Amino acid sequence: MKHQLLALTAASLLSFQALAQQDGFLPTQLEGQKKFEADFLKAVDYDRFKIHLTELTKNPHIAGTPENELVKDYMVKTMSDAGMEVKVWPYDVYLPNHPGKSELQIISPVKLTLSQKEGEIEEDPFSKDPRLHLGFNAFSGSGDVTAEVVYVNYGTREDFMKLAEMGVPLAGKIAVARYGGNFRGYKAKYAEQYGMIGLVVYTDPKDSGFTRGEVYPKGPFFNETTIQRGSMLTLDFTGDPLTPNRPALPLDGAKKIKRDDPADVAFHTIPVTPIGYGAAKEILSRMTGSEVPAEWQGALPFTYRITGGEELKVRVMVDQKPDFIRANNVIGTFVGKDFPDEWIILGSHYDAWSFGATDPNSGTAMLLTFAEALGELYKKGQKPSRSILIGHWDAEEQGVIGSTEWVEHLKKELGAKAVSYMNFDGGVSGRNFGASAAPTLKKLIIDASKEVVYPDSSKTVFEVWAGKNPEPGIGNLGGGSDHIAFYMHVGIPSLSGGSGGPTAYHSNYDNLHYYSKFSDPSFKMGGAVAQLFGLVAIRQANAAVIPYDVPRYAKDLKGHFEQAVKNVKTIDANFAGFDQVDAALRSLEASSAAYQNALESGLTAGNLSASSLQKINKGLIGLEKSWIDPKGMYYGSWYKSLYVCNDPFSGYASWILPGIQYEVAIKNTTRLEEWDTRYAKAILNLSKKIDKLTSQLQ
Repeated sequence: MKHQLLALTAASLLSFQALAQQDGFLPTQLEGQKKFEADFLKAVDYDRFKIHLTELTKNPHIAGTPENELVKDYMVKTMSDAGMEVKVWPYDVYLPNHPGKSELQIISPVKLTLSQKEGEIEEDPFSKDPRLHLGFNAFSGSGDVTAEVVYVNYGTREDFMKLAEMGVPLAGKIAVARYGGNFRGYKAKYAEQYGMIGLVVYTDPKDSGFTRGEVYPKGPFFNETTIQRGSMLTLDFTGDPLTPNRPALPLDGAKKIKRDDPADVAFHTIPVTPIGYGAAKEILSRMTGSEVPAEWQGALPFTYRITGGEELKVRVMVDQKPDFIRANNVIGTFVGKDFPDEWIILGSHYDAWSFGATDPNSGTAMLLTFAEALGELYKKGQKPSRSILIGHWDAEEQGVIGSTEWVEHLKKELGAKAVSYMNFDGGVSGRNFGASAAPTLKKLIIDASKEVVYPDSSKTVFEVWAGKNPEPGIGNLGGGSDHIAFYMHVGIPSLSGGSGGPTAYHSNYDNLHYYSKFSDPSFKMGGAVAQLFGLVAIRQANAAVIPYDVPRYAKDLKGHFEQAVKNVKTIDANFAGFDQVDAALRSLEASSAAYQNALESGLTAGNLSASSLQKINKGLIGLEKSWIDPKGMYYGSWYKSLYVCNDPFSGYASWILPGIQYEVAIKNTTRLEEWDTRYAKAILNLSKKIDKLTSQLQ
């Protein structure tokens, strides 16, 4: 069954006229683009999403397994059948894809072996699959330790600082931390820094469990055996741990790439294991130390305590051996008819901790649905002007590895050709639409959301998304997924979007049974997300001028620097501000306004030559590179973008103006003048590029 959720009627022609002025289309393109979009919306077959998701999630498919190869083969066939040129890019990367040996026990005052795996559920046949692993954290250290325990709340930097201020002895103890507050790897990093010898991580019911609603299988929230798996990798770069800044080319390939010695890499050394809150209760309920601060109290039915006492001893044993595994990225291309070397890239990883119904393969299934719809047009001769690529990345779960290797492999080419990268990791995990994006892409998402009807309603996605607000909020990208290398290392405008909700995150219950009961029983959101971001891709692909919202830089930056000044004042009350940046921002505002006027005039007049357009678009692709600083960040030079980075103390949060954010976090004022200079230089460089574009438009 095919769905066109919002017909492009005569009334909507007005929106296309606005599109011409604001989003890069010439008047002569309007009718053709209107037909292209209408035909695409009709071509999206909602039923295909469920078919793809069912096939992709038949087996548990962690990276480096035969089951993951089956997923790869299915994607290759589906995209080839859709008319895409498909290439598999192999890399040999260093990671653990199996828990190895692992045990967790209470040694005293009782002897008790604690569960490290989800319970089987009668109505969920997937939960009984014998191939499902114990809960484990990739890149845990190996060891066998027995010691007293300390509850460290979320195990954030601030939590450990508070424990130190309270005088709690940490050295030689085992930490018990609840998930949340930061990337899990930092819990191990800080525990090890404070001399602790092991770590147990669990999800508290206060964060996802019975306090939130019914637990699985009656509801979507974590039950007492649900375990969140995940990587512990926290190096000062992203990707394969043995090949920073270079691709991990196959070991059997003709060209050899130098690999670092694992002994020289700063992996965590303490053993770590994740458990459910049922097992954690056995430890926490036996603790006898002083009460925790009120904000550290979880939802289990007893008072949480900081220390376990001398009698309570816990054993953590992990024997985990990383090795080289073959990771395969699958890249499909609809070659552009006019500008094949200008690329709009969409992507999601496909490896999973178990079945991966929400994370990641709801995104994979959506992208395959999009590929088939666009392929239907492509075969009939309706080809996009620019190339549209779809990337399915491998080995993301162990540390965003597959996509990073591809970006490092094609760094120069991507820098010259990539218009945008759009990420859909778990892109259809529920029914709540949302997005985060680079400034230049935010308007594209909002505009497209007005053209697609929200499933099972009479409202557009925009209306549901915005609610009572005049415009929906779009966040800033943080860490945790495959946009990192594109956006923060190379400087390609990126977005992450889709629909979400409660999930069985990284657990053995993330399967089709869970999805069909709680994520989206209608299976319609996949088609709607494919339509919406299909429009975002198609508009970028077909516009005469790449439809970046260039003035958004100045608007967003003004607010970001106002906040940055407030942040700096928390460590230096006498700080007056960033004078060089203020002057540069005024220049950027003027340049942006002039560009927008010239763009609207040029498009309305319709007299831009093909050679002029080619130069303009090349210049637009270079705008985001204004933020790429060869020196990079002080906490890791691999992170090159002055504009955005994931928080190096939590891993997930979005740091806007990360150079300044870092100084605030470490309470350092000695480099503020340097950052004033570096940021002003980047902004002026961006302003000069925009001025050049304005001249070309005129």
